[in-house]
Amino acid sequence: VLEQGGHERPQKGRYRQFHQIGVEAFGMPGPDVDAEQIVLCARLWETLGISAVVLQINSLGTPASRLAYRERLIGYFSRYKGDLDEDSRRRLHTNPLRILDSKNPVLAELIAAAPSLPDSLDAASRVHFDGLCELLDGAKVAYVHNPRLVRGLDYYTHTVFEWVTDRLGAQDAVCSGGRYDGLVSRLGGRETAAVGFALGVERVVALLEESGHEPSSAAPDCYLVWAGEGLAAPALQLAEELRRIKGARVMQHCGGGSFKAQLKRADRSGARFAVILGEQEWADRRVQVKPLRENLPQYSIPLTELAPWLVGQGIGDGLASE
Repeated sequence: VLEQGGHERPQKGRYRQFHQIGVEAFGMPGPDVDAEQIVLCARLWETLGISAVVLQINSLGTPASRLAYRERLIGYFSRYKGDLDEDSRRRLHTNPLRILDSKNPVLAELIAAAPSLPDSLDAASRVHFDGLCELLDGAKVAYVHNPRLVRGLDYYTHTVFEWVTDRLGAQDAVCSGGRYDGLVSRLGGRETAAVGFALGVERVVALLEESGHEPSSAAPDCYLVWAGEGLAAPALQLAEELRRIKGARVMQHCGGGSFKAQLKRADRSGARFAVILGEQEWADRRVQVKPLRENLPQYSIPLTELAPWLVGQGIGDGLASE
């Protein structure tokens, strides 16, 4: 998660200071990893209950096909140079693909009639893009092919994608990604395939607020309470062992505090059980298990029997080794 800054005037969906979640994968050139990242985003929207987003995809092709398209754009827009706004005239010979990004409504008709990027793709680029579409179709992820979707930086290749919404005014992109196989070599490294995306945290929060949906936050099944000299490592190890119960939600206390304070936190978390590990329990290789949602007595259970006991109480779907 990165904190970013900008110089733009703050408006709906755009902030002077904002945060992004970034995901990247290196060394895998195929469309399968492109699809994996897009599916990851799709599952995130599903988990958060966000439906007001649309996936747009396109291919920028190989550097050679992209260069050919760049020349076609320069030739086309040069014929209408007098109709271009100041920004577009400045970009004409430096970055003509960015003209396609223009939000100026006066240029909409001119841009719509511009040469299409897919028409400039070479065979390898078409194979990559067709492979991506086939994978998304198989995963039942809906998308729109937007042939005007581009990136201004020329190290981008092949896949580009955006999740857009009509709920945030002019700032419609919630998540943007793509393949940038040329970036590592530009930074002095070897030729390395790379693909990634960035997701705007504040824009996602704004979508959640706009929809009135609050993501479900399931309470933990058990909350591990511990205190005592040298028990940090055993507590972590115990928590990890309990997390091997399939489907179990285990929260471990961090940051110190008395047993009383920790038990209050355990109760506020909504956990069904508090698992208590103290110096005496560790010496005896046992834990105390306190039911928090039922008026039942506290149990003393050997460490080796704790996970099966919890499964017997209906927590999770069995031990991972089963």
